[in-house]
Amino acid sequence: MHEPRPLHPVTREYLDVLSDEVGIMQHAKGSRPDPAHGYCTDDVARALQVDLLHQRELGWGAVEASAWRYVRFLDEALKSGAGRFLNFRRVGGSWHEGTGSEDCQGRAMLALGETMALAPDDDLVGFAAALFSQALPAAQGVWAIRAQASVLLGCDAAMQSMPNEATERAYGLLAARLSSTFDVRPGSAWPWPESRLTYENALPVRALIVAGRSFDSRPMIDRGLELLDWLIDAQTAPTGHLSPIGNGWWSRDRDKSQFDQQPIEATALLLAAESAYLVTEHAKYRTAVEQAYAWFLGGNDRGVHVAVPERGAGFDGLTPRGVNTNQGAESTLMWLVASEHVRAFREGESAGAAAPGSRRLAATL
Repeated sequence: MHEPRPLHPVTREYLDVLSDEVGIMQHAKGSRPDPAHGYCTDDVARALQVDLLHQRELGWGAVEASAWRYVRFLDEALKSGAGRFLNFRRVGGSWHEGTGSEDCQGRAMLALGETMALAPDDDLVGFAAALFSQALPAAQGVWAIRAQASVLLGCDAAMQSMPNEATERAYGLLAARLSSTFDVRPGSAWPWPESRLTYENALPVRALIVAGRSFDSRPMIDRGLELLDWLIDAQTAPTGHLSPIGNGWWSRDRDKSQFDQQPIEATALLLAAESAYLVTEHAKYRTAVEQAYAWFLGGNDRGVHVAVPERGAGFDGLTPRGVNTNQGAESTLMWLVASEHVRAFREGESAGAAAPGSRRLAATL
């Protein structure tokens, strides 16, 4: 294994550049926010997760106002969407018409669940819990596998702090559905339930492992680990560094796309490997965590930094020529999530919600 890349002090400098009193702007031209594209619920949810992570190093006082801002944004997205979150919002405050994608629903639910589990502010926890409950009936009906995974992980986090029958029922339903979706013939050359791998592929794998641990389902855990091993092997270069699937995707009957590699892929794999290590304590998952972190800091196909640690910023991907020099919200937030999880991981802790207890799932699993 290569020498672990260094940790960097927490900085919110670039988050402050991207953010205003409403939310975090989703796109940037270089290192300057691009107001033409406004805000999106996906990135606001991720920014809320980063606030929860940053409190560990900076204290709640440093992130409290920001966390409240983002939960209020989610409240307004839910109210305007009549039970489902809207996604895109203009700088002036108005919303684009049309309900947000299923991924948007999932990311909002995951951020709210983690707020319930990790925020020390009782008022904020209560606010997040109310939103979570309001959105749960629609959210548990999502069918996209990544959205299912996010809602499932949100339920797992919520159950740790405020367990109730509705959340438990939704968690069990989603766990059974996701497990069934990934019930592909063991040993198959293509073990994925879709005909191609697209984005954030390790997210549903992480959800299988977390739910399997929570419900004491060895088959779910084993399936998740098998898929994670496959993803790690497919995305490890001969020299040992991470080479994520590019955004040309990977179809079953074709070679995987090499570029443009996105920060979300490295962070998703890091989080899945972290979950796998918590279950197995196997050194290969510790290695995978470090490889994913190193991708941001030069351990990649071009040997260049995809993050700007001293500013807390991230570039919008790795191209054949080097980095995409735009520094949008998703890329920046993925760097910040990865760096805080690795910081806690090296200290022998889980940066996310507390380790779940064991809850027995119905015989469907």
